[in-house]
Amino acid sequence: MCAYVVVAEDDEKQAELARRYLEREGHSVVMAADGRAALDLVRQQPVELLVLDVMMPKVDGLDVCRILRRESDLPVLMLTARSSEDDLLLGLDLGADDYMTKPYSPRELVARVRTLLRRGQRSASADQVLRVGGLTVDPLRHEVSSDGQPVECTPGEFQLLAAMAAQPGRAFTRDQLLVYLHGIDRYITSRTVDVHMMNLRRKIEPNPRKPVRLLTVYGVGYKLIDEPYRVP
Repeated sequence: MCAYVVVAEDDEKQAELARRYLEREGHSVVMAADGRAALDLVRQQPVELLVLDVMMPKVDGLDVCRILRRESDLPVLMLTARSSEDDLLLGLDLGADDYMTKPYSPRELVARVRTLLRRGQRSASADQVLRVGGLTVDPLRHEVSSDGQPVECTPGEFQLLAAMAAQPGRAFTRDQLLVYLHGIDRYITSRTVDVHMMNLRRKIEPNPRKPVRLLTVYGVGYKLIDEPYRVP
């Protein structure tokens, strides 16, 4: 999946490292050394994702994100040397789609970019109704039904269920699923995904204690399967 990516980073070494790894992945990368240049680029070019440092000259990353969210839904991956929960929540509240703290692994940066681009592709086809066995997920209407019966889901539950329904049978790690909760759940911890899965099982499983649809993949995470698993 190749994309046109803007990397807004005033640290030349960090910017060059990000550029090399993203281009190795096949993306076209354009650099911006300050917030104003980043805004100009995304307004003038068909950009598909913005990697945005918080501490930027002229216009800082938080203001860039705030301005962009009034103009577009361009995916934004925010980078920062600040690691407090308040800083994380502020970035997400302003509309960032994901958040990484420095120092970070360039390989993880590439993986996060890949995830955001895939999520954007799914959003572009959000009118497609997803069906997995007796489960139906309608992203456009934000509706779920199980064996023909409506199911009420919280926004976080819906995001996780829609992500897994788009790829039935795939085993998702907790970290991969956490990405879908950014900007939805205000306080994200390692237990957040487990709590959502427990609540979803109560709603879509015939017997939540013996799940046959939403399965645990031990040592990995969770998967939603098309054909119900038969409990021995």
